[in-house]
Amino acid sequence: MKQANRERGCVIWFTGLSGSGKTTIARELENQLLAAGVPVEILDGDIVRENLSKGLGFSKEDRDTNVRRIAFVAHLLQRNGAFVITAAISPYRNIRQEARTMAKDFVEVYAAASLETCEKRDVKGLYAKARAGEIKEFTGVSDPYEAPEAPEVTCYTADETVEESAQKVIDKLVELKYLEA
Repeated sequence: MKQANRERGCVIWFTGLSGSGKTTIARELENQLLAAGVPVEILDGDIVRENLSKGLGFSKEDRDTNVRRIAFVAHLLQRNGAFVITAAISPYRNIRQEARTMAKDFVEVYAAASLETCEKRDVKGLYAKARAGEIKEFTGVSDPYEAPEAPEVTCYTADETVEESAQKVIDKLVELKYLEA
């Protein structure tokens, strides 16, 4: 596999609940793209929030601001030929649509996992804290998550291996002519 056009990057936007597998699949995808010589950057939601969006809370307005910042940086990298992988919950459809419009070359990947599955995977205990009222505005518990209506790729992370999910994304990138097989 190789990049179809060195001047044409794309944004691969992972969305899903906390614990759905976004970052895990994104890292596997990054490894495969790097091995193929494709320029790639990951914008992980937690890391961006710590470095680019420090001080933002979890209100809808702050979440939207965080996603806009991620989308802006992704667009800057993508327009210079990089493949940009984002892994951020980005819970609201309208702000993901705004990100899609900004980036233009945009592939939405939904890491689909039930709330129960995500809670079982939660090594940080965030869901338990949210259910105990210790964390306010927690997506999936006390704040909504709006699943994508027509993502380019859906990864069913409770039923697929990480490698199978990453391959689905690569297959879509080939189909959309961002990559050549």
